[in-house]
Amino acid sequence: MGNRSSLGLPSGSGPHLVGCADIMADHTRKGTFFRLYYPCQAAEDSEQPLWIPRSEYCNGLADYMNLNKNWFTPLLKLTFGSFQVPVRWCAPIVPGLKFPLLIFSHGLGAFRTVYAAVCLEMASHGFLVAAVEHRDCSASITYHYKEASSLSTEEPVLPNCYLQEEWINYRKIKQEEKEFKVRNLQLHQRANECVRALNLVNKINDGRSIVNVMKSDFDIESLKNRVDMEKVGVIGHSFGGATSLLALLKDDRFRCAIALDAWMFPIENNLYFQMRKPAFFINTETFQTTDSITKMKKLFQNNKETKMITILGTVHQSHSDFTFLTSPWLSRIYETRGKLQPERALEITARAAMAFLNRHLDLNEEFNSWDNLVEGKGTDIIPNAPPVLSNL
Repeated sequence: MGNRSSLGLPSGSGPHLVGCADIMADHTRKGTFFRLYYPCQAAEDSEQPLWIPRSEYCNGLADYMNLNKNWFTPLLKLTFGSFQVPVRWCAPIVPGLKFPLLIFSHGLGAFRTVYAAVCLEMASHGFLVAAVEHRDCSASITYHYKEASSLSTEEPVLPNCYLQEEWINYRKIKQEEKEFKVRNLQLHQRANECVRALNLVNKINDGRSIVNVMKSDFDIESLKNRVDMEKVGVIGHSFGGATSLLALLKDDRFRCAIALDAWMFPIENNLYFQMRKPAFFINTETFQTTDSITKMKKLFQNNKETKMITILGTVHQSHSDFTFLTSPWLSRIYETRGKLQPERALEITARAAMAFLNRHLDLNEEFNSWDNLVEGKGTDIIPNAPPVLSNL
């Protein structure tokens, strides 16, 4: 992963080309919505999807950041609206192979496309990655559909179907509310949504029929018997990191979890003693607090294979796509990029994650050549936490 002078997402460094498709099953709010990244065949006529999938997401980002939507939604469209994800949209999956599965959980104020760089990097090395878009009001914005029959006759109906979009906005904490109570409820919904995504992939893998509400050209039936359901992990960033830990507890099919700079605040204390499967904390240098690190280390007592490393020269957004897509001056304002080059941070993150997954999913791959990263050995990383922690 070399340095690049222009803004944009890097393509995967693995041996596979990467395909991408959106899947929404059950159009209601209780359904499942994720972006799937997968090893694909070359397809000359395939397009590269926009990183911002709909203009409404710019509106949601402005609202999440407490910016005037009239002013900043057009600015966000101008800044991010033209970026494309370097994948092949709805291309055919690589034939003949079974792939391990990762369920990915996004952070607070994000949505399903915000971690394309790490997701497609993993897919290029032979993983299926289902990036969930959460509907607990922690995404900056998302949507589902409701039956048109429940609408007034004046409301427009989507063409060629009988469903109407319903958008879900980010939920801000009210002054009189206890944030832990709100976030903890969201955390459990998020973990349940990860389990539902796993259930859906399992259903598809079994060859059972599903309807993809997104009406895409992707051949869902081509995933039949292509997922190795014995090799399943869960991964997430920030709020998604905490989500991955709870999902690991909720469903035995998840064999391990990777938490990217996990926000530990929403997890209730009594759950730490129940989490006994291996977890891997990949932290940035500036985000974690003493309290958060203490909570992470509680899990070391339950499983000796639980690991923690810190990537030096990184900030909280170093795990997201914003680190690749914001200019230097925007990065200084919103702290989307640390001193370490984004490509190097992604390289460490992905390789350490794959080495950890190799240990616990029995992948029989060459990923063990990166085992030193799991132990925090090498340039730009240290084991455990830095001596000086954040005061956040």
